[in-house]
Amino acid sequence: MNKSELIEAIAASADIPKASASRALDAMIDSVTDSLRKGDTVSLVGFGTFSVKERAARTGRNPQTGKSIEISAARVPGFKAGKALKDAVN
Repeated sequence: MNKSELIEAIAASADIPKASASRALDAMIDSVTDSLRKGDTVSLVGFGTFSVKERAARTGRNPQTGKSIEISAARVPGFKAGKALKDAVN
């Protein structure tokens, strides 16, 4: 499912126009992104938790040349599925 298909599904499920569903989805994505940028977690009970994880600096290898390269530390987004989502998938 891509974004446009998700918007159609939201519009049909909530009985709202596609434009409204698109704005609602964009607002949700922006809100989650802003919270993660601040370092906060976003918990949606039953669905899952979005969080920011710290990835340590490490040494990698360039696959073309075989030389070692330093990969800097980074903050990466993470998602942990909630119990209801896990149960729905299984």
